[in-house]
Amino acid sequence: MITLNQTTFLSNSSTLSGVSSLQRKVCSVSIVATLSSSNNKNRADNKVRVLMENTMKEIKEGVSALDFDSNTTVAGGVRDFYGEDRATEDQLVTPWTFSVASGYTLLRDPHHNKGLAFNQNERDAHYLRGLLPPTVATQALQEKKMMHNLRQYQVPLQKYMAMMDLQERNERLFYKLLIDHVEELLPVVYTPTVGEACQKYGSIFMRPQGLYISLKEKGKILEVLKNWPEKNIQVIVVTDGERILGLGDLGCQGMGIPVGKLSLYTALGGVRPSSCLPITIDVGTNNEKLLNDEFYIGLRQKRATGKEYAELLHEFMCAVKQNYGEKILVQFEDFANHNAFDLLARYSTSHLVFNDDIQGTASVVLSGLVASLKLVGGTLADHTFLFLGAGEAGTGIAELIALEISKQTKVPAEETRKGIWLVDSKGLIVQSRVESLQHFKKPWAHEHEPVTTLLDAVKV
Repeated sequence: MITLNQTTFLSNSSTLSGVSSLQRKVCSVSIVATLSSSNNKNRADNKVRVLMENTMKEIKEGVSALDFDSNTTVAGGVRDFYGEDRATEDQLVTPWTFSVASGYTLLRDPHHNKGLAFNQNERDAHYLRGLLPPTVATQALQEKKMMHNLRQYQVPLQKYMAMMDLQERNERLFYKLLIDHVEELLPVVYTPTVGEACQKYGSIFMRPQGLYISLKEKGKILEVLKNWPEKNIQVIVVTDGERILGLGDLGCQGMGIPVGKLSLYTALGGVRPSSCLPITIDVGTNNEKLLNDEFYIGLRQKRATGKEYAELLHEFMCAVKQNYGEKILVQFEDFANHNAFDLLARYSTSHLVFNDDIQGTASVVLSGLVASLKLVGGTLADHTFLFLGAGEAGTGIAELIALEISKQTKVPAEETRKGIWLVDSKGLIVQSRVESLQHFKKPWAHEHEPVTTLLDAVKV
């Protein structure tokens, strides 16, 4: 690895004089560094250009992967989708460093490591000669071998751990497997296996994935975001771990959900892995079993609520927008009901956000209902809908149906909601219960006599 940093250039004048020697002897990097001198008052911008030619072109007989394209700036950064140079921003991170992974380091870089798939020319160009066995295995052969090994496991959690280990070793092969065997591996990297993985996350934890933002980082969240190596982030999946699937409060160990969900963004949606950022907001947990677990990786305290919780989330949302821009997509995942609706309502007008449990599930169900009309006939407005469950998914689906009917009939949503009924743990949601209802259930409280069971509600 060859590393050049700003501190070296600015503090050591002998560095410049030694460039030509380095250029002749090593020459594995092409860098244009522009330095400004403040000592010369007669010139506002005295620039010194240091150029080291990349001789890898001669080895590879083509365009080097290290070449700067038109989107790459003089400072070594890459322009983001706003056309802005992220590398030239004043960021509170370690001194500017441009590093080229090669040799042993390259084999430990999951984003670029190909394992035995490196051909002979690549092994010479990247100083891998002798660091790998002499055989060259194609990605197809690697895929065949990995699937054979995975199928030897009888326990789903073992398959999950093997896939996560592969993701941290060879990202390309991981997504190749997931794309080619999605029906077989989707239940491994996501539900239902990810639920068990989250429950045991502390015990199986090997390498950190994503960002962990806890109450200890309050006031420093922007700095934490800047610690993430990728700068061109387009989508964030964030959870606070309070309602992981149907398993309840898993605290910091809910990280398996954002990691798994973003794997699907890439495998099924084609989003670059480097553009995805999984985040867990750790405000503690009310799960006594986890608090007493010696392997638990999160804060060992009761879950923060109220003002303390709201201030941390607000700082996070502001920092995200400041660091990545207003077009960054933030997906709220597995937040408890009382926070999920509040967060969506608070930030939907200022940020690009959505809640998968409330809105994602609803869009799929509505699609199914619209498709079913081709068989049963009529329109959505012709039918009455009854839901068992009035949580995030139930109320989210009901609201989207009401909005679609309103759009089709030009009738206000307040009126279209009257054809949709919900049953929760205490029975049919009716007007006489409105004082005791959570705020997101109140729009569904219609005039009717109390009904306590689903069967009675169906008969009504």
